[in-house]
Amino acid sequence: MSSKYITTTIPYVNADPHIGFALEILQADLLARHYRLMGHDVFFNTGVDEHGQKILQKAEEKGEDVQKYVDHYAAEFKKLKEALNLSNDAFVRTTDKNHIEAAQEIWKRCVAKGDIYKKKYKGLYCVGDEAFLKEKDLVDGKCPNHPTMDPIEIEEENYFFRLSNYQGVLLEYLENEKSITPDWRRKEAIDFVQNGLEDFSISREKKRLSWGVPVPGDSEQVMYVWFDALTNYISTLGWPDGEKFKKYWEKGETLQIAGKDQIRFQSIIWQAMLMSADIKTTDSIFYHGFINSGGQKMSKSIGNVISPYELVEKYGTEATRYLLLRHVHPVDDSDITWEKLDEWYTAHLVNGIGNLTARITKLAETHLESPIDRPEAIGFPKEYTDAIESFKFNEAFDYVWSLVGALDKRITDEEPFKVVKTDLEKGRVLITEYMQELYAIGRLLYSILPETNKIIKKTVLENKKPENLFGRI
Repeated sequence: MSSKYITTTIPYVNADPHIGFALEILQADLLARHYRLMGHDVFFNTGVDEHGQKILQKAEEKGEDVQKYVDHYAAEFKKLKEALNLSNDAFVRTTDKNHIEAAQEIWKRCVAKGDIYKKKYKGLYCVGDEAFLKEKDLVDGKCPNHPTMDPIEIEEENYFFRLSNYQGVLLEYLENEKSITPDWRRKEAIDFVQNGLEDFSISREKKRLSWGVPVPGDSEQVMYVWFDALTNYISTLGWPDGEKFKKYWEKGETLQIAGKDQIRFQSIIWQAMLMSADIKTTDSIFYHGFINSGGQKMSKSIGNVISPYELVEKYGTEATRYLLLRHVHPVDDSDITWEKLDEWYTAHLVNGIGNLTARITKLAETHLESPIDRPEAIGFPKEYTDAIESFKFNEAFDYVWSLVGALDKRITDEEPFKVVKTDLEKGRVLITEYMQELYAIGRLLYSILPETNKIIKKTVLENKKPENLFGRI
């Protein structure tokens, strides 16, 4: 049994959760549940990013103590575990004592390697991205990610990381086709590195930004939020001395899940930090697409987000998992509207798996004298497992729903409600087969719709019609 480490990125706590992050954490949860089912020892991490200028500004705008501010939003993200039925093993906060100590330790190791130095710098800064911008990056004088915010000019003395030292070894890392999925994102990373890497600022003057992890040995500087935040992937495992780190990072397989706009940070900066600190690089990073609303990317700064809690309130947890994992493309951008969500919910859940389950169990309850024997466990179809393990989550759902459709058609064609009237035993054989096929469908839902799996399993083995499985809105 191998060890697998799966982690999401950690969202910034400057606003409530939106469905873009809900998608990411559900993808991670599906994979964690699947690999556990396949017999692997899995550690699944998520959490929140709590430092930086944006957060300090938001807290000041509200007239709140910054720690109280981040405590509130951290709790809002932590509630996703129950709302989305997540199976994560850890929830890391970058204000945790052990995380701060880990961030300072990786800083010290990069210093010892000769990769951190101090210099004066002047440039345009995007508060939204917490990053400096080049003139070539601007679109109409604005950051392309935050077109409603004006970049500000900053001049100060900061510490810099020698990213330029790692161009060659990063290209070697990116040559491995398993390092990034989908492959065109890997090629984007390669292009970025081949265009030349510049050293980047990794600290801020404390007099300008007090809310951050203190730089070891310099009381006048705090860490740049990205340098601090990226360390969460190993601080949550107790790095540098924790047994979990040795088991899941050093000896296990590591998988990070991130949005497609994270390539520079996850595949380049973070890997260079690991190389500098003599830590094993990430085995694989999966980049998902964005969820759009009306053709426009959902963004907290734009204010067009949909809350995952809104979806759960309207459709329920299981349906929310289904809607995001099947109908949002894993790697391409997808447009979501309430009208589409209603359509998918009714067509595929209410009139799909819900109707099929009710139809079969009604037949069984009426015509079978006792519950069927537990069907003998069989392996999972390769078409299904390959889809999940290659991050084609929508295709895994498509496979299951093809079975739902086929079974529904079989019942319509064979008309068991008529057969039982002329040949009860033959009708009972048919109904037993339907129950067995429904049970098999339920097994495939274990990782993707865990509560539906439980309901179907209980329904089949106890021969009782479920009270409610995807009732109408």
